Amino acid sequence: MCLYINAEEHELGDLGEPANYKVALLDPESNKWLNYMNVKMQSMKDNEVWDLVDLPPNGKTVGSKWLFKKKTDMDGDVHTYKARLMPKGYTQTLGIDYEETFSPFADIRAI
Repeated sequence: MCLYINAEEHELGDLGEPANYKVALLDPESNKWLNYMNVKMQSMKDNEVWDLVDLPPNGKTVGSKWLFKKKTDMDGDVHTYKARLMPKGYTQTLGIDYEETFSPFADIRAI
């Protein structure tokens, strides 16, 4: 028995998404990236995502990194620019910087 699969080869291509904040600022479309970053920051502020606190003596902050993504339609045309601020949690040490972890996702049985 033979199985023939007809498949089209599509090249995903490079959408030119910035690798980091500095690259986003130098990008020809930097105004779009900066606009969405401001929208995202305002949304986090409005939703009270964080509290400003004094850093305790010998305290350590967790850095963050902006991730950038272009969303395309079926034809491959860019229709949305996305930016996401991600904490660098891998810089923390269990027992020193935090005591426990949890997943922000609900178990399907609990829903």
